Amino acid sequence: MSEKLVLVGVIPEIVVISPTEQVVWLATAANLKIEFDPNRCPFLSNVFQAPPGRQLQSGTPRPGSNPGAYKYRLWLNDQPIGLGEVILREK
Repeated sequence: MSEKLVLVGVIPEIVVISPTEQVVWLATAANLKIEFDPNRCPFLSNVFQAPPGRQLQSGTPRPGSNPGAYKYRLWLNDQPIGLGEVILREK
């Protein structure tokens, strides 16, 4: 399975993945939390959390997820710092 790496601190506004890829977020010096809308999330979970230095891996999108844009909120040490977007493309 291939991965798309997102470096927190150099936040891309948009990351594009295919149905066989996953997103990986990393914050080396802070607790990290990613939260998608629970009613509109392509992954098995809509909330991802990790301590400093640990990668957050989304896993591949759920089977049957519709191609499109999925927005998420990003927190470092429980402070909201930005928004991001995952675009799921068709095969």
